[in-house]
Amino acid sequence: MLVGSAVRRVAIVGGVRIPFARSYTAYSTASNQDMLTATLRAVVERFKLEGERLGDVAAGAVVKHSRDYNLVRECVLGCGLDPHTPGLDMQRACGTSLEAAIDIGNKIALGQIDAGIAGGTDTVSDPPLVYPRSYQQLLLASYRGRNAWARFSPWLGLRPRHFKPVMPAVVEPRTGLSMGQSTEIMARQWQIPRADQDQLAYDSHMNAATAWRAGFYDDLVVEYQGLKIDNNIRGDTSLDRLGKLKPSFAPDGTLTAGNSTPLTDGASAVLLATPEWAARRKLPVLGFLRHGKVWAVDFATGKEGLLMAPTHAVPAMLRDAGLTLQDFDYYEIHEAFAAQLLCTLKAWESREYCRDVLGLPAPLGSIDRAKLNVKGGSVGIGHPFAATGTRILATLAKILAGDARAKRGLISVCTAGGMGVTAIVER
Repeated sequence: MLVGSAVRRVAIVGGVRIPFARSYTAYSTASNQDMLTATLRAVVERFKLEGERLGDVAAGAVVKHSRDYNLVRECVLGCGLDPHTPGLDMQRACGTSLEAAIDIGNKIALGQIDAGIAGGTDTVSDPPLVYPRSYQQLLLASYRGRNAWARFSPWLGLRPRHFKPVMPAVVEPRTGLSMGQSTEIMARQWQIPRADQDQLAYDSHMNAATAWRAGFYDDLVVEYQGLKIDNNIRGDTSLDRLGKLKPSFAPDGTLTAGNSTPLTDGASAVLLATPEWAARRKLPVLGFLRHGKVWAVDFATGKEGLLMAPTHAVPAMLRDAGLTLQDFDYYEIHEAFAAQLLCTLKAWESREYCRDVLGLPAPLGSIDRAKLNVKGGSVGIGHPFAATGTRILATLAKILAGDARAKRGLISVCTAGGMGVTAIVER
């Protein structure tokens, strides 16, 4: 061990986020730094941390400007914590903030720190627009020039095409496919019907809308830029409306704008600590972060689906914990696409997949769908890439704390690059 000789428990004190907003709407002028700073400040205010020095703050963004090379530290300096609090930038695509929570949790467990914050932020409304590499090379050639002619001559190669910006895209460099196109392949392979995808999307919206009406999110979400509630949730949608939407990623496909996550802006954060640290400050303990696991799949060769890594990570984590897939009271599985979640569930039920791909003696089995994403999932709430993990972690911790009969919950997040991040939370 790097510090201690005994593993300490990692308490989830609580989480805060700003409402998630469809891109180009409420937060069209907000930056990642703006949103994450506001979220961290809300954590500081909620848990009375003004002027406190924490052991570390780990967070990140996927869509990120070069100016934000030290994003988290800058946000820490503006949020009200003691300026001696460090900040760490992390990035594991859609699993960024859950990975940040595991990182902070490991430091607490090892005795390196007593408390820290994990979080994430993302905006598609403030993208880092860049220009073609050929234009970059022209500029650098001019900059390197040792005399007037050497500095001027590269500009003779300037062409109109150099002024066409390159927009960031959710495309895998190894395959050239978007995440939606990759998921269409998975949906065909696993024979996931359109009707099943629309049903899951409908449930995601209905569960989220019901949770908001019941006040569940009142202490998890703080107003920002005039927005008080996630603005993607459609509590008035219907299966008929979802069924009329056209495919988004292939003419004969099953993925639509209705059963896929929308481009979303937002930020979230969670405060983690030892139980003793929380007790000294009279802060609540909602639950404990007990296990975490990360995995990756060989998607680039076509052997496995891009978003199937959680099918590997979860059974590996279950072995660590000595649990089965059915030993959970709640399941929080990120809905990058309804089809992706359904592929994952079908894989765990498949004897052939569990035997031949996962090397298991028997299928993991099915889960009780009534326990899945009970307060809404990413299709309904939205998905600011790096912010989803701690959005889910804070939600699950509150669910468990409010259910005296519940013992534990499972978190599973798929990510770009064929990776997955998973965790177990217990009361």
